[in-house]
Amino acid sequence: MLALLFSTVLAFAAPSDADMVKMLTVIDDRQQNTGDYKSLVYIENKEAGKSDLVYQAVIYRRDANDQLVILFVKPQSEAGKGYLRLDNNLFLYDPTVGKWDRRTERERIGGTGSNRQDFDQSRLHEEYAPTFVAEEKLGQYQVEHLKLKMIPGKDVAYPVCDLWVDKSTGNVLKRQDYADSGKLLRTTYYPAWNKVFSKSKNAEVYFPKEIRIIDEVEKGTQTTVVIQEVALDALDPNIFTKAWLESKSR
Repeated sequence: MLALLFSTVLAFAAPSDADMVKMLTVIDDRQQNTGDYKSLVYIENKEAGKSDLVYQAVIYRRDANDQLVILFVKPQSEAGKGYLRLDNNLFLYDPTVGKWDRRTERERIGGTGSNRQDFDQSRLHEEYAPTFVAEEKLGQYQVEHLKLKMIPGKDVAYPVCDLWVDKSTGNVLKRQDYADSGKLLRTTYYPAWNKVFSKSKNAEVYFPKEIRIIDEVEKGTQTTVVIQEVALDALDPNIFTKAWLESKSR
């Protein structure tokens, strides 16, 4: 009887700090490519009392150098507008005024509920320290619920977040982001994941097929991001420059 009780306790033992850091590292590594990354994304924003916003953008990433470009291509009124991440700084280029502005990590991309972290590579194990909350059920999934707190000195959109990780696949299924005060700011769901083989990494690179973002402050506001046409071919290094982004609106 004691042996059975002991084995049951072991089966539900919380993961160690090292185990949780490893879990975050695996999540990050699966989404990173040793080479480059390009994808076509659709962003739809619904807000009560306003017309829906629908954008089409191309995402360019060079994970080895932490570089990111978000270039809007549709609608025509937004074509040529874009974001550039350089040396931990996020810049917005508006071709209508020919001006660059530095933006914060919480910048609402295109005025939607999405921000930089939804399109950039994952850096959870570098930016957050995890603690274990519980093993739970999330719908039909058995998940591990972690609470993440920002590592001092890191520049992130949200200092605290909760993460629900599918035990069977290791994929993130749900995330909730909080302000320093503890106020819930947004809830994000990842209903499905996809993967593509990377020759440079010699392994699969995972990406969410769809991201559903619920604004917990502005009730009734939701953003859906659909990621399509992912390619891992080498990109021209000039893409990750202000000059290149400026040229796309000429």
